[in-house]
Amino acid sequence: MANGMASPTEQSGTMATAEEPGYLRSGQQDGLRGGLVRLRSGDMGSLPALIGLVVLVILFALLRPTFLTPLNFANFFTQAALVMILAMGLVFVLLLGEIDLSAGVTSGVAAAILAVLIQKQGVAWPIAVTAALASGIAIGLFIGMMVARIGVPSFVVTLALFLGLQGLVLVIIGEGGNIRITEPVILAIQNRNLPPLLGWVFYAIVVVGYLTAALLGRRQRLVRGFPATPLLTILAKAAVLALLGFGMVWVLNLERSINPAKNPLSGVPIIVPIIALLTIVFWFLLNRTAFGRHIYAVGGNVEAARRAGISISYVRIVCFCICSGTAAFAGLVYASRAASVDPNAGRFVVLSAVAAAVIGGTSLFGGRGRIQDALIGGAVVAVIDNGMGLLGYSAGTKLMITGGVLMLAASADALSRRRRLTGG
Repeated sequence: MANGMASPTEQSGTMATAEEPGYLRSGQQDGLRGGLVRLRSGDMGSLPALIGLVVLVILFALLRPTFLTPLNFANFFTQAALVMILAMGLVFVLLLGEIDLSAGVTSGVAAAILAVLIQKQGVAWPIAVTAALASGIAIGLFIGMMVARIGVPSFVVTLALFLGLQGLVLVIIGEGGNIRITEPVILAIQNRNLPPLLGWVFYAIVVVGYLTAALLGRRQRLVRGFPATPLLTILAKAAVLALLGFGMVWVLNLERSINPAKNPLSGVPIIVPIIALLTIVFWFLLNRTAFGRHIYAVGGNVEAARRAGISISYVRIVCFCICSGTAAFAGLVYASRAASVDPNAGRFVVLSAVAAAVIGGTSLFGGRGRIQDALIGGAVVAVIDNGMGLLGYSAGTKLMITGGVLMLAASADALSRRRRLTGG
């Protein structure tokens, strides 16, 4: 993968400082004016994906009225969770201009370890979860060492692991071929819902937390003399978030069971606040820490980052550990939804996760992307899968459509990069 794309700051001939993120140019406001400037420069970000998502939702709602029912709306989150979580981890390596083709089977290894420890060894679920997550981090450490220390291309390393880890899953599971998950805590991740009141509490925490963090960030930038997001923009974004969040929680708190007298079903799925928490942690890491700024610097221009004193090897190793550790957590989500683990666990999902990150706006050339891109792209992939499934299309047709969308996103990424480089 290429590592030579200049980040916005580096295109102007300077290197991002410890205080000023490389993806925010000095003198550029993060408001409507700043957005128009980025669009004219070819940096469309997640805008095409957002437009595509809205168009797809309207289209499927018109073609299939059941698409917008509370039951299908709740199912959408459980269907999209695995791809979204994997895509969030992949954003870290894509920002470096690298790739991890083994993320899917890494999730399978973690799921297999979890299942064997809980179901066959009788280990308590906290210990089993810790072991599963540790296995993912260990795999990421191995990939990072091979790429950063030895110099093997990430494509080759992760392709080899893509093949080898499938065999490891078979060895871990054994001859049974399938291990059923019965631990209630694990099953609750993808199969239980928050009580309606807790759903509203979650909504309030998200809205108030976003507004507080945005205002504090704006204040800090103004104190340091940096250009800050206009107050009106912050309030407008908070209002949109509040409106969308209110609608989502209200719909999910509606009764959606076919037989509510015997099996009542309502509330926000537990996986939703889990994804929200993971998004907040990763967003903070990328946008509010020096390490996050180093990731963008390395992905934008390796040589400039090295001259600035950034440890390139350290950044790469940690990013691969984050990616594989996140993939291991995705394996827990997979085990929860399927209520079992089989030898095919995670084998085919990694390409959908890469597609989600790229469709959402993360650049394949490194240095450009946000953690939100994984959520937006994951939503696009899930809407295509869900909507076309309701319309009765085959799996082959859904894959072809998703592949076409990915091709469009990658082409737009390449064209926008060429435009930025040409424009200097």
